[in-house]
Amino acid sequence: MIKLDAVDKRLLGLLQNNSNINVKEISADLKLTKTPIYERIRRYEKVGLVKKYVAVLDVSKIENLMVVFCSVSLESQKLEGIEEFNQAVEKIPEVIECYLLGGANDFLLKVVVKDLQSYHKFSSGKLAALPNVAQIKSMFVLNEVKRSTVVPLF
Repeated sequence: MIKLDAVDKRLLGLLQNNSNINVKEISADLKLTKTPIYERIRRYEKVGLVKKYVAVLDVSKIENLMVVFCSVSLESQKLEGIEEFNQAVEKIPEVIECYLLGGANDFLLKVVVKDLQSYHKFSSGKLAALPNVAQIKSMFVLNEVKRSTVVPLF
C-alpha cells in the first residue's frame, strides 16, 4: 500500500486526466518546482503505482468494432484452475479486461471483436476451449454511456 498525501493525489489526478501534460504545467498547477514533481513521478513508476502511459481510444469512432461482456463460470473454483484460466486469458488479444468475481459467476471479461460472427468464433473457438470453462453468458454493448480510466483518489 502506498500512502498518498494531498500533492500526490492532485498530481496523480492531473496525470490520469492527461498523461501528456508537461512538468511546467504541473508545476504551475501545484505551485511546486519541477524537481519534486519529477521525483514523485519517478517514485510512482518505480513502485508500480503508475503502470504505463497509454492512448485511450474511442471505440465508437472505429469502424466494425463490437464490445461484449462475458460472464464465465468455471467447472471448479480451485486455485489451480483459476490460475490456469487467468494465464490463458492473458494471451487472448480480444479480451481487454478480465476480473475474478465473487458471486454467481467466476469471471467478467470485456471483449472487443469485429462483429457478431467474429464473436461467435471467439466464444465457441477460443473462450469455450479454455481450461475449466463450464458456462459463458454474453451481454452485447448497444451504447457506451460512460467509460473512464480515472481512479478517484479520496
